[in-house]
Amino acid sequence: MNYKHFGVMLDCSRNAVMKVSEVKRMIDCLVKMGYDTLELYTEDTYEIEDEPYFGYMRGRYTTREIKEIDAYAKEKGVELIPCIQTLAHFTNLTKLEQYRDIVDFGDILLIDEEKTYVLIEKIFKTLSENFTSRLVNIGMDEAHMVGLGKYLDKHGYQNRFEILLRHLNRVVKIAAKYGFTPHMWSDMFFRLVNNGLYYGKDIHIPKEVAENMPENIELTFWDYYHTEKNDYDEMIRAHKEAKRNIWFAGGAWSWTGFAPLNDFTLRAMKPAMASVREHNIENVFITMWGDNGKECSFYALLPSLYAIRCYANGVEDMSEIKQGFLKLFGIEFDDFMLLDIPNIAPKTPEWKHIHTPSKNLLYSDCFMNSEDAYGEEAVDIKYGQYAKQLEDAITRVGEYGYIFETLSSLCRVLELKATLSMRTRKAYKEQDRATLRNLLNDYAEVERRLNIFHSKFIAMWEKENKPFGWEIQDVRIGGLIRRIKTCGERIEKYLAGEITTIEELDNELLPLSNTPFPVSVYGRLVSVSGL
Repeated sequence: MNYKHFGVMLDCSRNAVMKVSEVKRMIDCLVKMGYDTLELYTEDTYEIEDEPYFGYMRGRYTTREIKEIDAYAKEKGVELIPCIQTLAHFTNLTKLEQYRDIVDFGDILLIDEEKTYVLIEKIFKTLSENFTSRLVNIGMDEAHMVGLGKYLDKHGYQNRFEILLRHLNRVVKIAAKYGFTPHMWSDMFFRLVNNGLYYGKDIHIPKEVAENMPENIELTFWDYYHTEKNDYDEMIRAHKEAKRNIWFAGGAWSWTGFAPLNDFTLRAMKPAMASVREHNIENVFITMWGDNGKECSFYALLPSLYAIRCYANGVEDMSEIKQGFLKLFGIEFDDFMLLDIPNIAPKTPEWKHIHTPSKNLLYSDCFMNSEDAYGEEAVDIKYGQYAKQLEDAITRVGEYGYIFETLSSLCRVLELKATLSMRTRKAYKEQDRATLRNLLNDYAEVERRLNIFHSKFIAMWEKENKPFGWEIQDVRIGGLIRRIKTCGERIEKYLAGEITTIEELDNELLPLSNTPFPVSVYGRLVSVSGL
């Protein structure tokens, strides 16, 4: 089928803001694969006149930079579409005192507050001056607590659909003033009638809500989770009831830590693209999020992006896809897929959803690692072999070798650290002082390897992104190095008789979820205490 738009969305808001040169490099890759659209996801990472705190110290794109990217994209036949927020996900903006008057709850803007719409007007004025396209993604997703914070204090409880629609109509009116046709993430229209859930069977947008949506709003159905075509079919049918133009947003899993999840991406996007084709969805883009610090290179998902574009054209034969990828990039598809292996654990095939052991095991505490509660099998991952596989591929993958260097150095850390906490606890419980003493060598070696990983990771970051946001990685990895050192010092004190017990190791471990490695959020990995 013919698509009006088939594109990619790059997240430039989760600390990492891609350099202009790298956005151009990505555009070149996308054009080769048959993509014609690029959405830049910028929550507050773009410059607005008279708003000095909007994107302050966040690496925001300047007016000149946006225009430069726009011109380059246009030259290459790619439409650059602004992808912004006009309700929620203003995570960093709403932390600032300068914007507290327009905050409802958490990261959600205060609806019906005139100052809110002054800012939104400035946003659209900026977009109109910097972007050639007159399409815009206005966000509005995951505003779970809308109307329940400061709005509730000011106005009392009101029907949340009515609040949302009132805000949407004002935003769309402002967008129209500057010539924009908006599309928005559709989830809130379903969550408010489905107990907070987006996906499901036999759910519908209420007729009265659909009738009161602005006529020119277009709905973006997003789903990167399901592996059965029927799940996508059900939701597309539900969207069609609103009688609005539908966009589909899939996902290339770049947001669960340092390593990509290409394999799961393909399992989810193959049925998604089959559904898109069947339902004649003409506008499609693939999201590439950077949740929790954007640790993964977007280029690590090139195999997924190529395969998805093939799926969209009805090509599903993997041998044909692999041959096409090799012809296009001069790199074996399977070599690129090696970037997934830091997240391959022994029990992964038995699990039905996403698990990210590499980030979990990197940041888990050497004395209080709850993952160890699942037993030795869960953490017995062949990271030494993984490191060797990645190292061997470096010379075969050309310009992308630096990504392989970063992940191979991560695997070298995990070769020792993945089981270090379990080995420490076992030796302590058995009062095996000789083993504890020998483990001090591993603590020192992990620290040494962490410094190597840090040097590879920062080199990757500095190649692809602006420097802003890296400070968070320094804090995380630096804190980990210091914690490794502290744990080693505590063991030394215990062996020397300076302390008679290591209290953390005296406590029994409890599993924190039904399966190992369920989350990839730093703050939940390092401690159960507040961060």
